[in-house]
Amino acid sequence: MANIAFIGLGNMGGYMSANLVKAQHKVRGFDLVADLRAAAEREGVEIAASARDAVKDAEVVITMLPQGQHVLSVWRDIIEAVPAGALMIDCSTIDVASAREAHGIAAARGVDVVDAPVSGGTAGAKAATLTLMVGGTEQAVSRARPILEKVGSKVVRCGEAGMGQAAKICNNMMAGINMVAASEGFALAERLGLSAQALFDVVSTSSGQSTAVTGFCPVPGLVERSVSNNDYKPGFALALMLKDLKLAQSAAASVGATSPLGALAVQLYALHALAGQDGKDFSHIYTMIRGAGK
Repeated sequence: MANIAFIGLGNMGGYMSANLVKAQHKVRGFDLVADLRAAAEREGVEIAASARDAVKDAEVVITMLPQGQHVLSVWRDIIEAVPAGALMIDCSTIDVASAREAHGIAAARGVDVVDAPVSGGTAGAKAATLTLMVGGTEQAVSRARPILEKVGSKVVRCGEAGMGQAAKICNNMMAGINMVAASEGFALAERLGLSAQALFDVVSTSSGQSTAVTGFCPVPGLVERSVSNNDYKPGFALALMLKDLKLAQSAAASVGATSPLGALAVQLYALHALAGQDGKDFSHIYTMIRGAGK
């Protein structure tokens, strides 16, 4: 059993911290939002008075925060309170440069560190079936693995500092593009008079198959676990997909990579967000594409 500090108890962090409690770890958590603190406390998380208070006796420190600036701000605030020999894990999805800066903050303190963003949405966080993409030294990843395996079903070391974030950015760019492609396919089928069920039956076992079709299908009624069946209640919010797509574009620009489909995806999701749909699941983009031209 490890003493774990968990900072950021939102949609993902709340479930992840609860699963660590279920795995018999002692978890002290903190979040700025009172309702999130209360929800975590009901799951067995001991609530600290502050982020610095949460980490004071921690063997492992985990953060799950919205953006790179939040991660760096929190890490700079807590680093002097982190015990020597601790392990720091950031599970946020942030830019590669910020991830590497966070590694530097931890290294200056002399503690092991990994960046370990996740994929799988709130359903995966709740079920502890997340995929974790990990960047860091072999030693740090080896230390982190037993902890990460309690919140996910697959842990992949992607390389050194920041490479977990690099993998996450690439993955989510592909996911966002695939969802647009699936939405266009189903919208076209409807205009042609082809039923969504017939197209699904073909595509799900053909070359057009993707998780956007068989996992997070944007058309209600085709995949039992799809959030489209529940008024697109977010498993992964459109606002978060837009954030990640923008991170991917920034990363591409920083290394001179071309990403034309990623750039178009940013425009489409941004347009839908401006229409007030940023709180829906990212698969809700289908409703915009389906309605275009009507």
